[in-house]
Amino acid sequence: MKAILMTAAGDPNVLKLGDVPEPTIQAPTEMLVRLKAAGINPIDTKLRSRGTFQPDRLPSILGCDGAGIVEEIGAEVTKFKVGDQVYFCNGGLGFHQGNYAELTTIDEKFAAHKPKSLSFEEAAAAPLVLITAWEALYDRGNLQPLSTNHNVLIHAGAGGVGHVAIQLAKLRGANVCTTVGSEAKARFVRDLGADLPIAYKQTDFVESAIAWTKGEGVDLAFDTVGGKLIEKTFPAVKIYGDIVTILEPPTDISWKVARTRNLRFSFELMLTPMLLGKANLQIQQAKILSECAALFDSGKLKIHVSDVFQLADTAKAHQLLETGSMTGKIAIAI
Repeated sequence: MKAILMTAAGDPNVLKLGDVPEPTIQAPTEMLVRLKAAGINPIDTKLRSRGTFQPDRLPSILGCDGAGIVEEIGAEVTKFKVGDQVYFCNGGLGFHQGNYAELTTIDEKFAAHKPKSLSFEEAAAAPLVLITAWEALYDRGNLQPLSTNHNVLIHAGAGGVGHVAIQLAKLRGANVCTTVGSEAKARFVRDLGADLPIAYKQTDFVESAIAWTKGEGVDLAFDTVGGKLIEKTFPAVKIYGDIVTILEPPTDISWKVARTRNLRFSFELMLTPMLLGKANLQIQQAKILSECAALFDSGKLKIHVSDVFQLADTAKAHQLLETGSMTGKIAIAI
């Protein structure tokens, strides 16, 4: 089969189109899926540049997100049948094969039925950001259903994770302010339901958030950017509030404001189940995808794909993602 092979750690040029043997079902609960699309995520570019979690296994196939059609099922598969359309976040870290390929295998417990209303490219772009935003807001941030009194700050609201997080927060009844880098992105996030876009290049987002909450600060801040922005966000969060980040804080960060305000600080890394081999947790993530599929098909949730590349042009997709300031997601059509 055709696949994009990471031949070494390095720049996007290490991604080469090649031929590899087709994967085969190895367990009775596995399925063989003909991939129609794959998602591109920052974790892909990071692994490409520094090496996968199994650096001795090269060449490697990257890509955590995929969508396709079930082509073959194991003897004990009950959730799916041949011909079903599925989407999932599985593989691509260096252990199990990733999704920059024509075929892959996946345990049925880790997959969900693809939303009928989405194209394969849209579906493939969705899983990692859906699970990340869901866990960050609902699990780490404890945003409960109909949290009408909750004010939420989401950094980079027009980005891959951010644009989904806005919608999930609004579905729980929260008021949402979000940082954006342009007027076009401000219009984009307003269309998603954001109550207050904050043009962070012209406006101090902390002052805006404090004024917006009448001096209290937001109940929950969700950081998708990292670096010193984590520390800068502390004063925007109310006393006894929550802050969740998907990035590792810098070593020179000062925690004084967070400690004084008694903030609860949480990490969100949706890759944990795959990294630590916790199948029971990956099953829960597949359930999140099933719930989101219903939201997509009822018109309550949408995914924005800004660019679609062909499989052979995956290196160009990596180059685009690494320029930063993306609106929504990038996908690969296979």
